[in-house]
Amino acid sequence: MHSIRIHALSKRYRIGMLQQRRTFREEIIERVKRPFGRPANDMDAIWALKDVSFDVSEGEVIGIIGKNGAGKSTLLKILSRITYPTEGNIKVRGRVASLLEVGTGFHEELTGRENIYLNGSILGMRKREVDDRFDAIVAFSGVEQFLDTPIKRYSSGMRLRLGFAVAAHLEPDVLIVDEVLAVGDAGFQKKCLDTLDGLRRGGRTVLFVSHNLAAVEHLCSRGIWLDGGRVCKDGGAKDVILAYMASFAGGSATDSRLLDTDNRLGSGDIRYTRVEFMSLERTPCAVTRCGDELVIRFHYQAGKIIRYPSFGFRIFTNMGTLITESGNMVHGVELPRVERGNGYIDVEIDSLNLLPGNYYLSLWITEQGGTPVYDGDVRFKLDVEPANIYASGRRPTSGHGIVFFPQRWRLP
Repeated sequence: MHSIRIHALSKRYRIGMLQQRRTFREEIIERVKRPFGRPANDMDAIWALKDVSFDVSEGEVIGIIGKNGAGKSTLLKILSRITYPTEGNIKVRGRVASLLEVGTGFHEELTGRENIYLNGSILGMRKREVDDRFDAIVAFSGVEQFLDTPIKRYSSGMRLRLGFAVAAHLEPDVLIVDEVLAVGDAGFQKKCLDTLDGLRRGGRTVLFVSHNLAAVEHLCSRGIWLDGGRVCKDGGAKDVILAYMASFAGGSATDSRLLDTDNRLGSGDIRYTRVEFMSLERTPCAVTRCGDELVIRFHYQAGKIIRYPSFGFRIFTNMGTLITESGNMVHGVELPRVERGNGYIDVEIDSLNLLPGNYYLSLWITEQGGTPVYDGDVRFKLDVEPANIYASGRRPTSGHGIVFFPQRWRLP
């Protein structure tokens, strides 16, 4: 059974100002600015959404992603009946609760206590139903001390905590959340994620908009990528996230050509020509994320036969700190000889344990006895993007260090 059905949904906004009356001076200035253009009272229009169609099944948790201005918030406002579509139709089954902005749905002059009951009545709930959930809402929000203070005196953080608590605990059939995790502190974000996870397990329908892609991957089984008001991709959350992130990569992350680099050390009898980042299935990776499996393919060109070569690489931070250096001989993988011509060698990494950030690789090759054959100090960039490495929805950042270690925390 579908909770939401959207067909050919479009929303048009008019931009510019329609000025009915102008002074003579303003009219002259406008004519100088637009001598051959349309008059200023011919307002332009933009399509915030254009021909958007998808269905949401009951109990489904969907992450809506996309860059700023893609149409995400407009879509949620239409679903929340804050605004109406220009074209198309939409059907929502059941009670809808939304948290689109800090303080949405609150009356400024009413207290926190009164606003809880106000929101409950808007959702069609009886006072007894709100009473049953009242203590849980207050405990979650952490505003007990200010419960009888008018909302207009709340800080933005207090409004957010109370707003999310009300929206999540009054048990709507459909919960719509727009970037709530961008405002709260780490503790509040964890509580929000746990609550959304509980709603997911309880069979509630949730539409979740966030730039925290780790949280989207953790909470959502399905993702929808909006761009320019249209649906670019609709599918599994991880696949949609990878496609969205790949749109920023521009192909440079998958393939680095090294033919133009100068050899600074060694004979140059073997040269690296190209580096590719691939999955274990040997398909190109447009995006490299922390914790992912990764294959680095080093293409080379040999000018003559080289016996027992060792292919290696170093990884540096963008500040020049060496993180690791490795090669095939270190792992006991011997290559008796390399024939003249082109070839490649693969390095399979089970888990890329680098935290998000920009890194650089430099490459080297030695022949038997450790004599350098190629060490061009080639530095090509490796961009590591965030992922749900902790299985908690918390976004790892470069502020946590350089590397992470797979681990499990257990309580007694």
